[in-house]
Amino acid sequence: MAGLFDKQADLYLDARPNYPSEWFSKLADLTDHHGLAWDAATGNGQAALAVAEHYERVIATDVSESQLKLATPHPRISYRHTLSSMTDDELVELIGGENSVDLITVAQGVHWFDLPRFYAVATRLLRKPGGIIAVWGYNDVIVSPEFDAVQYRFHATTLPFWKYPYIQHIFDSYEALPFPFESVRMGSEGKPLKLEMPKTTSFEGIIRMFKSWSAIVTAREKGIELLPESLVRELETAWGGSDLVRSVVYKAFMIAGKVRA
Repeated sequence: MAGLFDKQADLYLDARPNYPSEWFSKLADLTDHHGLAWDAATGNGQAALAVAEHYERVIATDVSESQLKLATPHPRISYRHTLSSMTDDELVELIGGENSVDLITVAQGVHWFDLPRFYAVATRLLRKPGGIIAVWGYNDVIVSPEFDAVQYRFHATTLPFWKYPYIQHIFDSYEALPFPFESVRMGSEGKPLKLEMPKTTSFEGIIRMFKSWSAIVTAREKGIELLPESLVRELETAWGGSDLVRSVVYKAFMIAGKVRA
């Protein structure tokens, strides 16, 4: 999925919800050591910055150079561009070598991966015992009955323009996502941990979030505008006006585990 988010990298930077700090504290409590973490599909480094609060070094990788250029620098984070042509051995060496990583995180991204290959690399990299891998995502944003009715109708128009079968895992809240790791009581294969992410946002913020969807960009490239001004005005009315700041809730889901003994 290299390049999928390149064209809306600037929108992605400030439109998405923030991951709660307690998620990272709980994950850090599960690892035996706190020397090295790998944040895969880091994008603009949103999750990596939170991971860096708990680990001495974080390797944050992405296939998108556009996203990485917008990443926030941090003394404990090393941002690295990973080419899709890299071999498994090259990737393992880039991250830190076998049996070296205490925590692997993938925020809103694992569904795009070649899962068997990624899980094989993760298994090689994770400390055994003591290493943890955690993947999570989110789908619905709950605003109000009036706004949600309009946004769900809008979302239905985007369905033909997503990348299938990858995005189906997000629509299904990772309930069908393969995850061949032993449960650490933070979700498991077939039973993700259901979470919520509260966020205070403006109407402009929610529209920027919609515009950051890859389906919107894909449709536009085909000459179809899924978010015309008429729909924006309808959403604005349902929101309560462009000046109103609201508290919204993103529905999230997580699966975490360790290499099976």
